[in-house]
Amino acid sequence: MGSSPTSGSSAVSLLLPLPLPLLFLGRLFLSFSLFLFIDATSNEQQELFCQKLQQCCILFDFMDSVSDLKSKEIKRATLNELVEYVSTNRGVIVESAYSDIVKMISANIFRTLPPSDNPDFDPEEDEPTLEASWPHIQLVYEFFLRFLESPDFQPSIAKRYIDQKFVQQLLELFDSEDPRERDFLKTVLHRIYGKFLGLRAFIRKQINNIFLRFIYETEHFNGVAELLEILGSIINGFALPLKAEHKQFLMKVLIPMHTAKGLALFHAQLAYCVVQFLEKDTTLTEPVIRGLLKFWPKTCSQKEVMFLGEIEEILDVIEPTQFKKIEEPLFKQISKCVSSSHFQVAERALYFWNNEYILSLIEENIDKILPIMFGSLYKISKEHWNPTIVALVYNVLKTLMEMNGKLFDDLTSSYKAERQREKKKELEREELWKKLEELKLKKALEKQNSAYNMHSILSNTSDE
Repeated sequence: MGSSPTSGSSAVSLLLPLPLPLLFLGRLFLSFSLFLFIDATSNEQQELFCQKLQQCCILFDFMDSVSDLKSKEIKRATLNELVEYVSTNRGVIVESAYSDIVKMISANIFRTLPPSDNPDFDPEEDEPTLEASWPHIQLVYEFFLRFLESPDFQPSIAKRYIDQKFVQQLLELFDSEDPRERDFLKTVLHRIYGKFLGLRAFIRKQINNIFLRFIYETEHFNGVAELLEILGSIINGFALPLKAEHKQFLMKVLIPMHTAKGLALFHAQLAYCVVQFLEKDTTLTEPVIRGLLKFWPKTCSQKEVMFLGEIEEILDVIEPTQFKKIEEPLFKQISKCVSSSHFQVAERALYFWNNEYILSLIEENIDKILPIMFGSLYKISKEHWNPTIVALVYNVLKTLMEMNGKLFDDLTSSYKAERQREKKKELEREELWKKLEELKLKKALEKQNSAYNMHSILSNTSDE
């Protein structure tokens, strides 16, 4: 940081008088390299700090890779110096500097995001469009974080500048395609949420609105995963008992988000938020699981695997009393998943029996769960196409038999008897169809003979 901003540059190092003349508000300002902080006296450094902040408000066109190269490099070096200055010095973030700091940050990061180069952009398949001006914007974000994390930072002063409008603009940037920017935004917003108590409710409300638009209108927002990650920390800090608005957010926003097409992009963060809520308030377990069952995917096996993973996370923290409330509808769905012709869905459902806590819950409620699961498991053991699934099913059946051998034997007998009845009914149906076919054939022949006889009579009459 102590070197000249541009190697071999003929730029003049100087300290400009404040207030700055209008001449220096243009790009001509960047033809000059201001003093380095280490070359200025302690009395000059504060003025120099504000001048460098103003200098960095000037923007450049990075879509043109050959224009303003010298000025771009001067700005990059100046931003690096600002980051170093606020990181290593105390007492530099004084009240008079807040306005210039926030102006510089705003000038650089707040912008209209360009439309995607690919109108059919699929985050799972396509490479994102990276921000061309990232060499500067990255350093502005780093400076912003050092500013927020500085021991000298005073929220009581900063709140004059970092207000609802500022936060709203910040949240809009989460739709950036560039994952590097979204990662910085995630950390910045988390710091703001922690330091500005008066903005917390507003931040939650705006995230709520973004998610509702995403679910019911646009079905597209690049920063869903990052916002959910922030929410995971926010939910973890909720006081008990949970407010009604928080419970409503869970049931009206987070649960319906499971229907999104791009669920795979943010499911891990979404599931974490859901589990955080359930660890806070166990009475939410039943409505959450019933909500997931309501939105259970019908045609997408990848989503089914994700849902099963989330259900296991929920069961890991569920209380036995809550488990009893959802065991029947839940295991009816698990039974369907075990019977799935899709290998990964069946396998993921059968892995529940590798979880010791879930096994203990099943054992406590074996009288209810075994009758639900038995038919599917027994049928799969005889008929499934995949040998790995068959092997897993045999292990599950063995475990269930050890839990309650008598019930297992009773179900085996009743299942076999039912199968015999079904086979008998099938034979009766086949016999009935056979008779119907014979009757149909007989009637067709009779109709044909009748038509032939009528034709003969008409022919004879005609001859006469």
